[in-house]
Amino acid sequence: MLAPVSPQNEECRLASLHSLRILDTEPEERFDRITRLAKKLFNVPIALVSLVDKDRQWFKSANGLNARETSRDISFCGHAIHTNETFIVEDALKDQRFYDNPLVTQAPKIRFYAGQPITSPSGENIGTLCIIDTKARRLNKQDIASLTDMAALVSNEFTSLQLATIDELTSITNRRGFKRVSQHCIELAARQNKHCHLAYFDLNNFKTLNDNYGHRVGDQVLKVFAQEMKKTYRMSDICARIGGDEFVVLLTNTHIETAKRVIKRFANNLISVSKQLNIPYQISFACGVVTYDENAHADIEHLLNDADKAMYKNKCNR
Repeated sequence: MLAPVSPQNEECRLASLHSLRILDTEPEERFDRITRLAKKLFNVPIALVSLVDKDRQWFKSANGLNARETSRDISFCGHAIHTNETFIVEDALKDQRFYDNPLVTQAPKIRFYAGQPITSPSGENIGTLCIIDTKARRLNKQDIASLTDMAALVSNEFTSLQLATIDELTSITNRRGFKRVSQHCIELAARQNKHCHLAYFDLNNFKTLNDNYGHRVGDQVLKVFAQEMKKTYRMSDICARIGGDEFVVLLTNTHIETAKRVIKRFANNLISVSKQLNIPYQISFACGVVTYDENAHADIEHLLNDADKAMYKNKCNR
């Protein structure tokens, strides 16, 4: 068996994949519809939307397969993401790369595989739309064209998903995207008995800034605030702009003391970056931090409300 190697752009590819915040989310009809059509069109027992993560391939949609993921080192899709063309294995038992692969010798007993790469909004190959059969077969040019078109539909869905959940001004997650992704994160944290903390930020004197210097300068400050959030917090933390001058970050799998230290560092970073602005304005904020408690917070909306109240209390006590 030949395990797939990492593409040269692996770091950027993984960053692009993770930015979608779609790994380990629930199945969605928009993707299941495509794998149903692919399974029927090509008359195969299995059709997948597979995303290739660092050490695994994870299935956003799996039609005809019960598994949700497999190890990357035995994946066919790990090979397929190296090319922009359709990656085809007509008979895995006759292919030196796959003949002794456990996915071939054991269930689901793959003999035929065809995977067309799906791309992230920034253009990296993050996975495939693939079809699988338990018997050897070939694809003609028309078949390949159809699979390519269907993979493009998957890529378009990822682009639409990102555009609908990104704040246009700051290029970080908006309120809709935050609620969607964070709900999944707190549920996962509860199952794994891990800590989550929500920090709610409200910029100080922002209305006065807009009144004195105009919205163009106000927009610049909002962009700087968002940029510093992305620099300060981990990729696994979820930063978002949820209102005009209101931002949040969900810090996952960390202790409250650590979360508070990072927030303090963020405040200090803003002091430094404020000196680069050509206006007499120091970017600062009021902040409320609430630890997620599954018994007290029925969903992410309840957690947001409590963090907002904590922020407002701190703002009033300044």
